[in-house]
Amino acid sequence: MWPKKELVKESRVVAYCLVIIVVFLTGVVLKLAKPVLFPFFLAIFLSFLLFPVLDFLTRLKIPKFVSVLVIVILTFLAIYLFGLLFYTSGKAFASEFPKYGQKIGSILTDIQDQIRVTIPEWEPVNWVEQLNINRIGGFFLSSLGTFFAFMSNLFLIFIFLVFILASRGNLKRKIGNSFGSQRSSQIIDVMHKIDNQIQKYLSIKTVISISTGVIATVVLLLFGVDFAIVFGFFTFILNYIPNIGSLIATALPVAIAVFQFETLWPAFWILIILGSIQMILGNFIEPRVMGQGLGLSTLVVLFFLFFWGWLWGLGGMILAVPTAAIIKIVCQNFPALNFVAQLMSKD
Repeated sequence: MWPKKELVKESRVVAYCLVIIVVFLTGVVLKLAKPVLFPFFLAIFLSFLLFPVLDFLTRLKIPKFVSVLVIVILTFLAIYLFGLLFYTSGKAFASEFPKYGQKIGSILTDIQDQIRVTIPEWEPVNWVEQLNINRIGGFFLSSLGTFFAFMSNLFLIFIFLVFILASRGNLKRKIGNSFGSQRSSQIIDVMHKIDNQIQKYLSIKTVISISTGVIATVVLLLFGVDFAIVFGFFTFILNYIPNIGSLIATALPVAIAVFQFETLWPAFWILIILGSIQMILGNFIEPRVMGQGLGLSTLVVLFFLFFWGWLWGLGGMILAVPTAAIIKIVCQNFPALNFVAQLMSKD
């Protein structure tokens, strides 16, 4: 007979090993199933944004089939036109980027000459050849992929979206049929609370991100900065990443402005204006509207960015922070998992 303490220790070791195995297998499945799961995750993301619209049309006594059809068609057209605009602007960015490579190379050469005059024994390094900046444009163009691939993914996303919207409310009815009235009422209340909190987070975050992207695009257009639409799109996407995303979204157009105008003053004012916009919307308006309780720790944000970036690449990084926020919201509503939400919190 094994002592009781030894049995407890052994059971814990087995449990930890099983958790590690499950996490590993989950990562492998997510990695291999990316062509299907990534569109599915995007469809879930869109569904939380569109559920309030569906509920509003349902309250107007519009048939559910018609409501779903109208929502899907309008959303598809909006994303298609937006994707086409970004793809066209991205191709122009990739084709025009070599001229910035020449300017950057010239500046690096001048810096080397200045250092050589100041420090005669310094041996210069040919940064221009090693950096090979012109490859960046080709890399950006290849990362855009083909427009047909974009359309195929979009088609799969909307297939999932149709079924998710059409099944709205079915789960609550099934829970009511599966459990007693008191138990089902408790489960439905928790689900309703989680659903509302996720909708609130994603809706506010998306509205703030769109507003930031649009304002940034207008500012860059007024200054005459090249590729304003591309940088506006990056601002919209990167705004989902707290702090880090805002810094990158501001630094990119400022750097282009320096090389485009060959003077620091336009870039300086762009930095001031874009930085102020990011600060006002991100640090004042968003916390007041959303509430401080949904804030994520910077360490958690970085972990999810690296993990989902390794798992699904750039698309995974876009979904990383919303996924972390959803996990935190779910854990907040279960007492046994509340400690996870506390660990993920920035407070």
